[in-house]
Amino acid sequence: MSDFLSSMAASSRLRAERVKARIGMRGLRSRADSAHPTKSLVLDPSGFDLIAETKLASPSRGRIAGPSDDVNQVVVLAEGMARSGAAAISVLTEPDSFDGSIEHLEAVASRVDVPVMRKDFLVDPIQILEARANGASGVLLIARITGESKLIEMTDLALELGMFVLVEIFEEGEVDVASSVFDRMVLVGVNARDLSTLKVDRSRHAELFSKLPSHLPAVAESGITTADHAAECSRLGYRLALVGSSLVDGGSAKDLTREMIEAGR
Repeated sequence: MSDFLSSMAASSRLRAERVKARIGMRGLRSRADSAHPTKSLVLDPSGFDLIAETKLASPSRGRIAGPSDDVNQVVVLAEGMARSGAAAISVLTEPDSFDGSIEHLEAVASRVDVPVMRKDFLVDPIQILEARANGASGVLLIARITGESKLIEMTDLALELGMFVLVEIFEEGEVDVASSVFDRMVLVGVNARDLSTLKVDRSRHAELFSKLPSHLPAVAESGITTADHAAECSRLGYRLALVGSSLVDGGSAKDLTREMIEAGR
């Protein structure tokens, strides 16, 4: 695991422990069970969809969005992306490198009609409950962080709660780790970013696609900055793309969202 990923996982564990101490599994389970029902992830018959991501900062770019009220910025971005046809909205909740928070998740989930996915470096089942309690209809799980047994446990819990799961991999060896959940209805994502250097190599999308299970929707992640990139991912066979930074700092998130979807179809 890269130093960056190890650092993110360690920070996530501390946050999970604080949630356990403050609320506990039983309290969060009660909140999760009484939350508004999940929204289904509906894929368009045209064959390509976008998971659009609200992101205020990143470790490779620093602050992306301009200074203003963070919660309001995230909500405005999400609403524009949803109106432009995004199948789902991804909300960063990692606070240290991405300026995210669980409050952003809750605010977006209450304002858009499409499902909202919690994106973070999740390491503990309590974070699945926390996501559901705050309105999430899906979660992203990183196979390299969770390992096989925790991935199974966390995926099972998310599906039990009616959520969708995006399982993220970075290299071919991680397909075997993630294969333990491929008999479930999950999404499989290929991240083209090298988490040691934080540089993007989009050739990974092509290299790894043939290794993915053909019966599950594949998601291209990172390095997709233009409509042409989205079209390229679609031609490779990806059913969706997860796009963040380029939507946020491109001047008009809703316009680029629409352009990418149209190009992919």
